[in-house]
Amino acid sequence: MEYKFRKFQYNKISEDESLEKGKEFYEVMKKRRSIRNFSPEKFDIGLIELAIKTAGTAPSGANKQPWRFVIVESPVVKKEIRIAAEKEEKESYERRMPQSWLDDLAPLGTDWHKEFLEIAPYLIVVFKIDFVKSDNELKKHYYVNESVGLATGMLLAALQNMGLSTLTHTPSPMNFLQKILDRPSNEKPYLLIPVGYPAEDAEVPDITKKQLPEIMLKI
Repeated sequence: MEYKFRKFQYNKISEDESLEKGKEFYEVMKKRRSIRNFSPEKFDIGLIELAIKTAGTAPSGANKQPWRFVIVESPVVKKEIRIAAEKEEKESYERRMPQSWLDDLAPLGTDWHKEFLEIAPYLIVVFKIDFVKSDNELKKHYYVNESVGLATGMLLAALQNMGLSTLTHTPSPMNFLQKILDRPSNEKPYLLIPVGYPAEDAEVPDITKKQLPEIMLKI
């Protein structure tokens, strides 16, 4: 494939405007928390579609865009996902996780019960696509994990900017999602994201993020 090139359209803004936009976005994002107690209240699915459209603008290796976002609204399918996820999570908490991992999770109050998978009005299941088949030829994608990670980060930011709450859930292994959602063999589950409004009585751990000097260097 050959691409035509076009002049990049760019409207430069002042440093003051850049700073103001940056501060506003930071104030939105610093309020983001992982929510495990969702309200069942529904909202226009178009909000999620817009967030996914935003995620689709993410950079990717060789512009292969190796992602698929599946929105799950059906109560029947959500229940099936919860049952399968809890089966894997119970096994992990009771047999797979080393004690050090369990010790790190203990202060956060998590366990293998995942009621939120049914209560949240929507689930977004993110799949990574390692390759595609075209003209009887397998065509590999590049930097798949990195590309899907970038898109997922943009998805979470877009949802937060809309006032919606999320949780990044990674039951392991996640192969059951491929089967339940009837995805082809080249699509592998990457992340499961419940989306909705927090329940009125939702609580989150009183934790802090690392300060700027802990995560940044100037050289």
